[in-house]
Amino acid sequence: MQAASGGIDWASEENALCVVDAAGKTVASELFAHDEAGIGALVARMRVLGVGRVAIERPDGLLVDRLLEAGFTVLPVHPNALKATRPRYEAAGGKSDGFDAFCLAELARTDSHRFRTLRPDSDETKALKALTRTREDLVGARVRLANELRAQLQAFWPGAAQIFADVDSPIALAFLERYPAPADARGLGPKRLEGFLARHAYCGRRSAAELLERLRSAPEGRAGALEAEARRGAVLGLVAALRPIVAQIRELTSQIAGAVRAHPDGQVFLPLFKDPKSVVTAARLVAEIGDDRTRYPSAESLAADAGMAPVARESGKRKVASFRWACDKRLRDAVSCLADSTRHHHPWARSVYLRARSRGLDHPHAIRVLGRAWLRVLWRCWQDGVAYDPTKHGNLRQLEPAGG
Repeated sequence: MQAASGGIDWASEENALCVVDAAGKTVASELFAHDEAGIGALVARMRVLGVGRVAIERPDGLLVDRLLEAGFTVLPVHPNALKATRPRYEAAGGKSDGFDAFCLAELARTDSHRFRTLRPDSDETKALKALTRTREDLVGARVRLANELRAQLQAFWPGAAQIFADVDSPIALAFLERYPAPADARGLGPKRLEGFLARHAYCGRRSAAELLERLRSAPEGRAGALEAEARRGAVLGLVAALRPIVAQIRELTSQIAGAVRAHPDGQVFLPLFKDPKSVVTAARLVAEIGDDRTRYPSAESLAADAGMAPVARESGKRKVASFRWACDKRLRDAVSCLADSTRHHHPWARSVYLRARSRGLDHPHAIRVLGRAWLRVLWRCWQDGVAYDPTKHGNLRQLEPAGG
């Protein structure tokens, strides 16, 4: 007898469960609180109803971990697939948590062969994913705050935004904390600036005189006394918010470096980068691709999930290749970073990129072409568990006699 199929529409407060039997008849449609008691009751109820497989609209998370731990076959369903399924059962366009759970249960019953079975990543991969995603989110927060800080400075003190290369660098933040407004830097001269740079271990190539010239040659603001004081407070507030974020990004980068080098797949991804210190993108590739070799049965499936393969649209004689929006955007970003970095130093990558540009493709499109080419190489290395070896790269060897 075929086991019952379940669908769960998850939420932060309540999880909707629907269970259907082999004939498609609804056996149960219930809500469970998203707390320890509720999740325990949900798992117990599914066992009582004889659920074998369950579809859910996400591939990871606490609830997914608990379902896998309980021994259920979990089918992750993309939100677009669920959205396209609703009209099969509701012509009026209705939507509710219970109805979504029913649609997911029906997909688990009728289309389970079309969805991959979720297999959990190793603890090492989950740890690396937590580190890299947290760092990525902090970098996004740093960029937003740095843009706000730069905008404040451009409004009343442009020189302070130009004196150092990056407004969110440790030396720039230290400078703005000490001199948050033009009035604070009124007595700043070469000797005083030299002392400041020495105290903060400035390692730049610019002398104090050159930095002062940058500061003083910038346009002068015309903010009134009250506005200048308000903007001074805003600068100090943004600096106070940025400093711990910058420090935590540095700390997470150090942790990521140790984690990816200790990861079993680290040696597969790290050799792709010229600089041995380039660990963040390699770690993101390891974390987002995972260690389940059955997840991507071909290089094409990996390229599609990474957003490197276009979407084909055909109708009669009309054929169009369009940008792939539905993909793992974090993986796409990591592959794009790999492609963009290697085109500068790797002969084969540079050749693939330049050929794409010569065909009239813009930079982002050429990067996706190179990213897809790299994923064919990377997929083979990942499947075999071996590091990338340039001496075994046939297309690279063809370029070497001609000098790359």
